[in-house]
Amino acid sequence: MLAYIIRRVLQSLLVLLVVGLVAFSMFRFVGDPIDNMLGQERTVADIERLRDQLGLDDPFVVQYWNFLEGAVQGNFGISYRQGRPVAEIIADRAPATLELAAVSGILALGFGIGLGIFTAIRRNGFSANLIMTLSLVGVSLPTFLIGILLIYIFSVELGWLPSFGRGETTQIGGWSTSFLTESGLKALILPAITLGLYQMTLIMRLVRSEMLEVLRQDYIRFARARGLREKSVNFRHALKNTLVPVITVTGLQLGSIIAFAIITETVFQWPGVGLLFINAIQFVDIPVMAAYLMLISVMFVGINLIVDLLYFAIDPRLRIDGRH
Repeated sequence: MLAYIIRRVLQSLLVLLVVGLVAFSMFRFVGDPIDNMLGQERTVADIERLRDQLGLDDPFVVQYWNFLEGAVQGNFGISYRQGRPVAEIIADRAPATLELAAVSGILALGFGIGLGIFTAIRRNGFSANLIMTLSLVGVSLPTFLIGILLIYIFSVELGWLPSFGRGETTQIGGWSTSFLTESGLKALILPAITLGLYQMTLIMRLVRSEMLEVLRQDYIRFARARGLREKSVNFRHALKNTLVPVITVTGLQLGSIIAFAIITETVFQWPGVGLLFINAIQFVDIPVMAAYLMLISVMFVGINLIVDLLYFAIDPRLRIDGRH
């Protein structure tokens, strides 16, 4: 077990180094930040002075090493656009994205697993077939179009919910939350549904497929032949074995919620790190872009590592194979 953990941690660190290198290399070709930071009255001396301050004249290897060294310490440099530490800017925006991702993840997991079980148990029922038909909408339509449709229906036509922004927030220590205000909760509904709908339908269809496969197994027939109640067969025997392969996909889907938040935040003008990244691209704010991608990579790799360890702990076949 310990050898497996060490091997997976080393692999994760290698992935982060490669991702950091790719991201940092790409940003060298998105434009010169000096053009956006200095006005039309700039001189050659001003340009040279600023390039020296930002370290843009250093060799690529030196710039990359400085970036990694600072990132490990939580220091991603100074924003070219705002002139503030990038870590401070991201800390201001992170609560909005994390709250949106948390609500979306809860909706995706709760409804995805619940509806997946329901449609598997009642697979020939009208309700199950209707749910499976409607789930094609969540899989087929792009996220931004779902968001626009929800805005048109619930904001423009019905006027029930706000179409943009985060609403009122309250401060709890250094954390700004919208959970404690009515306008904040209303503003959270449409973005959360938009962001979680795709993941919910994927989880639902996966749970249904895996559970139908498990229900065909011989030990399920044997459990029924013993006279066990249908509820006990479905939830104590079938569901437990269904969730083993679902854990991997579900973990990755929860990670992708934060990555996909960039689209949802743009549609709803949600003041999170995704919208911050879009604005950073427009102004060639390289430190912000690099920090965002590194943080997303850390989340993905961390979630993937946790999922692998859970999979290793739940599935005894992996532990047996690991001993050989």
